[in-house]
Amino acid sequence: MDLSQMDLNALASTLADGRGATGVVMGVVGVALVGMLIGGFWLGKRRRDQELPPPKPEEQPPQPDHRSHVEAHDVHGDDSFPPDGRGLSPYELGDHGNEVLRRNGDERRE
Repeated sequence: MDLSQMDLNALASTLADGRGATGVVMGVVGVALVGMLIGGFWLGKRRRDQELPPPKPEEQPPQPDHRSHVEAHDVHGDDSFPPDGRGLSPYELGDHGNEVLRRNGDERRE
């Protein structure tokens, strides 16, 4: 008795009624998905191995002796509150925009 022929007939009858075809298609899709995931991880590992390694602590640039960044704040309008502590209404603000106010020591460029 040939078992492989009997298995093929059973598979053919299962696929012919349509219910088994869904399971076979989903199995093929699942195997393809797992293969794509494994390939993605393998490709990512190869790319990461080609990158330069991170610098070691002794390869870092030395810290400068002086400050290299000085943060200066621009002076905009008057930030003081009225003496009685209430808030100002929009019409009480006057013509203050957000232009920078010149200090007394700044000379004008012409």
